[in-house]
Amino acid sequence: MKNILIRAGISPLDNFDACYMLNHNSIGDNVGNLIYAYSIYKTLMTDSVDNITPNYYKSLQGKAEEINEKYDAFIIPLADAFRADFMPEMRNMTALIKQLKIPCVIVGVGLRAPFEPGQTMSYPFDEDIKEFIKAVLEKSSIVGVRGEYTSAYLKGLGFREEIDHTVIGCPSMYTNGPNLNIRDVNLTRDSIISMNSNVLSPNNVHEFTKKCEAQFPNHYFLPQRLQEMRLLYTGMPYYHKQGGLYPTKITDEIYELDRVKFFLNVPSWMDFLSTVDLSIGGRLHGNIVATVSGCPSILIPHDARMRELTEYHHLAHVFAKDINETTDLLELASKLDFQEAPRNHKKNFDHYIDFLDKNGLDHIYKNGNIPDEAPLERRLKEIQLQPPISSVRNCSFDEMAERLYEVSIPIDKKIDRIKSENVKLKAKIKNLERENTSLNSENTKIEKEKNKAEEKLQNSGFTGIIKRVAKKTKKILNV
Repeated sequence: MKNILIRAGISPLDNFDACYMLNHNSIGDNVGNLIYAYSIYKTLMTDSVDNITPNYYKSLQGKAEEINEKYDAFIIPLADAFRADFMPEMRNMTALIKQLKIPCVIVGVGLRAPFEPGQTMSYPFDEDIKEFIKAVLEKSSIVGVRGEYTSAYLKGLGFREEIDHTVIGCPSMYTNGPNLNIRDVNLTRDSIISMNSNVLSPNNVHEFTKKCEAQFPNHYFLPQRLQEMRLLYTGMPYYHKQGGLYPTKITDEIYELDRVKFFLNVPSWMDFLSTVDLSIGGRLHGNIVATVSGCPSILIPHDARMRELTEYHHLAHVFAKDINETTDLLELASKLDFQEAPRNHKKNFDHYIDFLDKNGLDHIYKNGNIPDEAPLERRLKEIQLQPPISSVRNCSFDEMAERLYEVSIPIDKKIDRIKSENVKLKAKIKNLERENTSLNSENTKIEKEKNKAEEKLQNSGFTGIIKRVAKKTKKILNV
């Protein structure tokens, strides 16, 4: 049997409730990470795999020896990890990987870059990326990157395309293996529309979203951020300097109408989207979950990381810059080809499987096998999974108080920890001040000794002789 360690915030077999996931950030700030991990679990969890253990996004520093003893491989799914604020964690991973003796495989990684990344890409973290990729390639055959922009970036750093790295897209697209069946679009005013959005989207996109809500009353909003999870669960606002037209308060209309859903696991998320007529918005994985559920979706890419995956998987999309006050969802949907992704899916899937094979990873699709039911799916049947979060607006006062209490406990503990650390820091500052006073006193003594020594040196040297001769001469003249 094999044991695999994976970088993930949660296992699909974990059945944590909303409070636990909030307090431990099991979604890694964005619930889209769940579909990423779910797909990899489903693919790699064969009957010969004893366990796939997530690190729960906890630091693995100092645990190399333990990992080498307990695990047969370390799987590293990464999103847009090539970015400045991820570098501290990447350096830690690089140091860890260098100490590991087991295979370490990157199953997807991307560059965070502007919508038009350009041909020449150079960033302050280039050397960190070089060290990281070098370390990984010592423990694996080839690195899987998300798209052509990331591939071009690594090529510019000296890594060879199709030898050191290859484009595999996003593993979440392979949730159902080689099968990707998207329903035809036939929208009416009564159609169920699922919307996802990004607070950073431009105002024209937010205005278009509002227009769609009015046009299709049977709509739902599926937010993805941890702050929005907290908003729905407790009513605490989602503070953001670029809020604008984006719903950030429990009193915003979409929340008042109880048209918001936040899912805690992939199966319930997919079950809901399998009943939806169309998904649209600026969330990559929100639309990928729709796509693999058979729901037609329209993605609104806003940066290079989304654009490269949109292009690689041939996802139906509209760019934000092309949306204006005349854009109509019915007309837009009638012009897009939702079957382009399925037509190209098998080729992409086969390449993904080839990537797994090159890295020596066992999987459920070995030798062209397509199981009727994956081992993960069998195990999930034994679990009563958590339903999506119900809005705090619909809670009784007692339940509302309980939610606030449960979420506040870790905050109180954090405050207590900060207070304790503050006391220690104050004591340390006092010690440093005492040491500084002592050093100043010592410095004063040294300065005095130095002055005495210099004076003595002057008196014993040529200047001293001149002074003594002058003194003696003056005495003789006075006689």
